[in-house]
Amino acid sequence: MKTLKVGIASYEDMKARTLAIARGELRPKPGDPKVWFTSPGSFAKLLSNHNRALLAQIVETHPSSLHELATTTGRTPGNLSRTLKTMERYGLVRLHKGERGKLRSEVPYRDVQLEMTLS
Repeated sequence: MKTLKVGIASYEDMKARTLAIARGELRPKPGDPKVWFTSPGSFAKLLSNHNRALLAQIVETHPSSLHELATTTGRTPGNLSRTLKTMERYGLVRLHKGERGKLRSEVPYRDVQLEMTLS
């Protein structure tokens, strides 16, 4: 499995970076973060102990549906669905349609590496 590299930057800094890339003034380096958070708190909230345990459960059991995952984790299907969709937006999870349209979750990364400038 691969490593997902994430960064922390203010909304203004992310917007300026995106616009500089769009104008051709900046070329992202291969090692640059692919996913950005606006604060360490938002990163920590998404990767809380509870959510990391959820990711580990997905990796270990390869559940065939969200219902199966909800049953094994004790989470309600609604809460689980919202959490997984948020994780999918950040690239931490991939959701696939399986048998009879059931959603199946997959964790494409083994590690997450954080890059953050202190100033």
